[in-house]
Amino acid sequence: MGRVTELVGDDTAMAGEAEFYDRLRPLVSAYARTAPVRRIAVVGNQPLEPSDQRAEMIDTADVVFRVNGFRVDDVDGAPSVGRRADVVVFNRGVRPTPWFFDGYSERLYLMIEPGRLLWENPKLPAFWPADLGIVTMPNREVVLPLGEAMGADPRSGGQWATTGTVMLWIATRLFPEARVDAAGFSFVDAPDQTSWNHAYGDPSAVGAEHRIDLESELVRGWIESGRVGYHR
Repeated sequence: MGRVTELVGDDTAMAGEAEFYDRLRPLVSAYARTAPVRRIAVVGNQPLEPSDQRAEMIDTADVVFRVNGFRVDDVDGAPSVGRRADVVVFNRGVRPTPWFFDGYSERLYLMIEPGRLLWENPKLPAFWPADLGIVTMPNREVVLPLGEAMGADPRSGGQWATTGTVMLWIATRLFPEARVDAAGFSFVDAPDQTSWNHAYGDPSAVGAEHRIDLESELVRGWIESGRVGYHR
């Protein structure tokens, strides 16, 4: 089967969304290792077994996306998820890991805030470095279209995608012609889980605002279509 370069179903970008990603793309591309961007790696925080091949696949991508409280491979540890982090997608409630701010001046930080639709405080996290800027992702062009694509209602129902799925959604829209290699999304194989195990830190409950069964169905559709290559 040939590689598919579009998202499946009715989740192609509408005009307003496309304009937003057209504006954001040059900024994200500035943090890529090579241009033009032909292959991206999008890495979630599921604990994964060591794999030289997976780690190399991630670290040789043109641009690497990571999410929230991520970890990268230690210099003297077994390779698993690589060491690069070019774009960090996070939410306001992130708990920074030892790797989150490492080399932050060479990364782009994109903040999502779906809770602003209902209740979330707009203040910056108190721990945020004073010299580090943030690019906030608009709910209108990002969170709401993704909610519609997965069958959730972020505006009135108080349900929205996890930050990891938002990251994957953003990445595929920024670079619609690029190959997408993804790893570390536990809901792909476990859509009924009620808690998260993280590559770093203690487990946590899946929030009531998330419908990971719907996220799993959406992302599996991308994998089955060939739009996203998934690496376990």
